[in-house]
Amino acid sequence: MKVIFLKDLKGQGKKDEIKEVKDGYAENFLIKNGYAIKYTTRSKEILDNQIEVRNENEKELISKCNKIKEEMEKKTYTFKVKTGKEDKVFGSVSSKQIEEELNKNGFKVDKKKIVLDGSLTTLGYHKVEVILHPKVIANIDVKLEK
Repeated sequence: MKVIFLKDLKGQGKKDEIKEVKDGYAENFLIKNGYAIKYTTRSKEILDNQIEVRNENEKELISKCNKIKEEMEKKTYTFKVKTGKEDKVFGSVSSKQIEEELNKNGFKVDKKKIVLDGSLTTLGYHKVEVILHPKVIANIDVKLEK
């Protein structure tokens, strides 16, 4: 029996995959537990429409993220830090602090999406990556000054 997977099932199939499985397995496990539906021409049409809608939504999301990326990259985010002898910074600037600064400037970003190449412990400019979408990554300028 041919089925269309509705969810990922480890070792069996991924979402939206069409696969041939044994009748009993399909009826008693996959369909019964909501992992798959029986393959018909109508269910194939519905699947194609859902995939098309998802792709359009994905394109819209990517274009919105690109606009946000352009706005983010226009600014330089400055942090005042305490320094000791020879301008060594006490502590460092964390992703949490960068998140707060971005929020102040109107960008809602989760701190887990901010990628630091180690800690920011020196004065000057640093490039920091902000992942807005798996396909859209913004490189923002962060400046540490006394």
